[in-house]
Amino acid sequence: METYKPETAGVSTSTTTAEIEKEEEEEEEDDDNDYIESLLFLLSKNLKVRIHKTVILPVVLYGRETWTLTLREEQRLRVFENKVLRKIFGAKRDEVRGEWRKLHNAELHVLYSSPEIIRNIKSRRLRWAGHVARMGESKKCM
Repeated sequence: METYKPETAGVSTSTTTAEIEKEEEEEEEDDDNDYIESLLFLLSKNLKVRIHKTVILPVVLYGRETWTLTLREEQRLRVFENKVLRKIFGAKRDEVRGEWRKLHNAELHVLYSSPEIIRNIKSRRLRWAGHVARMGESKKCM
């Protein structure tokens, strides 16, 4: 099988086709992220929180009540949640210095006013365990 070698005058062609395709995909992803960022800027904070609660959280938490959580997974879920909440609530202007800064984790959770993601998973796990405990013996063996 022959490899494609474009005719170029004095230009180095050390990049492969796969590298070029990868760069193009990354540029497209950056364009998509920029588009999403611009849309998020136009939405109100209340609408962003509702989207977070109705779309993002159910996808992230699907089936989590039956899984075991390691400390690393808990930490990664907390980081993900804080990252999403920072995108939703944006930066805060420091009243003393007059500079913009990121919101601290405690400030995020006060603004969000919902239990953190790990507490949500643990409550779902307890609810699921209650269903299993009330289930008849004939159904448990399936």
